[in-house]
Amino acid sequence: MRTIDDLDVAGRRVLVRSDLNVPLEDGSITDDGRIRASLPTIEALRTRGAKVIVCAHLGRPKGQVRPELSLAPVAARLGELLRADVAFATDVVGDSARAVAAALPDGGVALLENLRFEPGETSKDDAERGALADRLADLADLYVGDGFGAVHRRHASVYDVPRRLPHAAGGLIAAEVEVLKRLTEDVERPYAVALGGSKVSDKLGVIDSLLGKADRILVGGGMVFTFLKAQGHEVGESLLEEDQLDTVRAYLRRAEETGVEFVLPVDIVAATAFSADADHGVVAADAIPADRLGLDIGPESGKLFAARLADARTIFWNGPMGVFEMEPYANGTRAVAQGLIDSGAFTVVGGGDSAAAVRRLGFDEAAFSHISTGGGASLEYLEGKTLPGLQALED
Repeated sequence: MRTIDDLDVAGRRVLVRSDLNVPLEDGSITDDGRIRASLPTIEALRTRGAKVIVCAHLGRPKGQVRPELSLAPVAARLGELLRADVAFATDVVGDSARAVAAALPDGGVALLENLRFEPGETSKDDAERGALADRLADLADLYVGDGFGAVHRRHASVYDVPRRLPHAAGGLIAAEVEVLKRLTEDVERPYAVALGGSKVSDKLGVIDSLLGKADRILVGGGMVFTFLKAQGHEVGESLLEEDQLDTVRAYLRRAEETGVEFVLPVDIVAATAFSADADHGVVAADAIPADRLGLDIGPESGKLFAARLADARTIFWNGPMGVFEMEPYANGTRAVAQGLIDSGAFTVVGGGDSAAAVRRLGFDEAAFSHISTGGGASLEYLEGKTLPGLQALED
């Protein structure tokens, strides 16, 4: 896979597909981690005299123009971080985009409006996607793929545009691939995986794959209640995927047969409602009251998880252990993050929620070996799937 070092970019228009899908509240960015992660590639190109045209998506507008999902706030923040003016096109491939691209000076940076305002970006129809890709390609001379969080999508800006322009991988994608290879090839053992998040169904493929690769799998978050229910325990009003119970039972059997250690919580913070102000307390994991819902792993579970991470040499963490946005339910996630740091292992934090938790809870990002920007893409890579965006860059 070629990188930006292999491209002659001076004086040329370079279309950079970044991942700027940041969380917004009332038009304000609440976590700019993905913008910061995109800076090195953009800065490297502009310092070499490229005319940098950045494109990205935000949310799921489904081909409709939705002002609340405009990338305008992102353009402003990108300019602040670059300490440079960032021109903003008010459309994706229309008059504004063409004018902004044409006016860029060497070393200049522009951002196009939300790619997903265009139906062709996410279309399953090759011709519709291709038509948008043609217009995007017309804006530039070269293409750089740097939005790792989108490489598992067969979208116009990710898959079709690099087939139309000379292309290379940006620094972020190159770094992500290098890290993920360390999780799949010649892994230093013991290899521990901590999985959280809300739904077991989101992690089925990666659990299936990891059962043949990991030495130890720790499960927390909302998904753990399907595991506890599969073991015959009461989970009260906790999040539960009834249709996954048989699958989870099969995973637990396979783990026992293959010697993979499954580590489940021994206690849970259970509350009367999904609220920071709700009455809550610590209960045994096998004795959750019928009228309560679990919102975090308990303190003993936090200690257990940290202990099971302590001797690992490689750790992959994807998904918070509880509703970390609410302080009463943040301690489990805090314990796992600290456990990664204390282990001294090669540690990878994967997924937007986990990365956001690290920042929100005040941890130094540099304390982890790598913080991934691509949750779904990382999981699909670990599952062994072909990622369209990477395939297009390799062609």
